[in-house]
Amino acid sequence: MDTPTNPKAPPDRRPAGPKPPPGTRPPLALALTGVVRRYTQGQGALEILRGVDLTISHGQSVALVAPSGSGKSTLLHIAGLLEHSDAGEVFIDGTPTARLPDAERTRIRRMSIGFVYQFHHLLGEFTALENVAMPQMIRGLTRKEAEARAKDLLSYLGLGARLTHRPAELSGGEQQRVAIARALANAPRLLLADEPTGNLDPKTSDHVFGAMTELVRATGVAALIATHNLELASRMDRRVTLREGKVVELA
Repeated sequence: MDTPTNPKAPPDRRPAGPKPPPGTRPPLALALTGVVRRYTQGQGALEILRGVDLTISHGQSVALVAPSGSGKSTLLHIAGLLEHSDAGEVFIDGTPTARLPDAERTRIRRMSIGFVYQFHHLLGEFTALENVAMPQMIRGLTRKEAEARAKDLLSYLGLGARLTHRPAELSGGEQQRVAIARALANAPRLLLADEPTGNLDPKTSDHVFGAMTELVRATGVAALIATHNLELASRMDRRVTLREGKVVELA
């Protein structure tokens, strides 16, 4: 299996956004404070998250290691503004989001957050290049600009020779690398991944995880990645788990 060969990060071809004033710290990419999430169960309530606090800086990768049913996916959905918490606040790049209208939450998701799931969810009728270019075109880039960045990302991930292949013509590992490129296509501030290698064999999983973490470091995006694999988690900057509904740092 081919692996990333480009030592430089793929360029962000969008116009640069405003920079923080000199002497000030940029806001955290993600900050959860006192996040609570409960679900109705019969006549009672099942509390999954019980006051979660978590911060992730730009350029930092954090592994979320916890057993099934502990609330990992719920935490990722709330962090990614796909689900509302019952209490607490979610800050994305310094912006509080709990009380924002759905349209604004959607805008922040599109502009600032990338998602990778266990299954790639690629569009089967489109090529690898088109799958990665499409989110950028939806955001407003021209087709030429979008395809240029898509090519940069896919080549960085070792898929330069597979640009015109459709998902059915790619291996499982190649499909997931396309999904990673798609998640990072709009140069998000935060990457959220839910068991991104859980559907792959160990060797392929190692290649894909390595490609993802290498690209995360190269682009400076903050990453929260849920995984059962302790060996893969050990490669990240920090490791956390969920215990009794709260985030706990691991050594």
